[in-house]
Amino acid sequence: MSRRVVCWRHGQTRWNVEHRFQGHTDIELDETGVAQAARAASLLASLKPSLIVSSDLRRAYDTAAHLARLTGLDINVDKDLRERSGGDWEGLTSQEIKERWPHEYAIWSIPNGEPASAVATRVADAIRRWAERIEEDQVLVVVSHGAAIRFGLAHLLGLPEELWHALGGLSNCSWSVVEQGRSGWRLMEHNAGTLPEPVRSDDIAVQTEET
Repeated sequence: MSRRVVCWRHGQTRWNVEHRFQGHTDIELDETGVAQAARAASLLASLKPSLIVSSDLRRAYDTAAHLARLTGLDINVDKDLRERSGGDWEGLTSQEIKERWPHEYAIWSIPNGEPASAVATRVADAIRRWAERIEEDQVLVVVSHGAAIRFGLAHLLGLPEELWHALGGLSNCSWSVVEQGRSGWRLMEHNAGTLPEPVRSDDIAVQTEET
């Protein structure tokens, strides 16, 4: 018996296309992003989620709204699911950042921005908090942002910070799936764009029998 959490990144925005650091800036979905959200929602609705929670930023909330309409569920809003604050980099393109802050860009140290560890803690805590509201074998959908999801999942899975890079990025409107079972959290899908399927293999079967 386990709880399943689908961490769903918002659809595309104009700033995504322009490679601008969005952070807390409240950018809306573009036409492509709306289409992405509608398509992904039609897939995720078949999982029969029990609860939807979204970042308060409109690009995430408007993505979640597509799933809410199909499932009849309300959207819960949690500011802890916001993207990483971009500090002095918000609104700038990656090229502009590289030219103005070459050293900081090389090590991805954001002037006046939010530390990755702080993002990881607040997002992981939010996922745990909302996961406690569903029953075993139910599905929670968390609608958030690329870096926020990646850092939050890494923290949730207990990865040391020096290994967070091992989790690749998320494409717009793709999702990752984790399950909480008796032995803790397990990553089941990452950067998926098709329906996640239960994975049944020998190592899972053995661990289930031993715990």
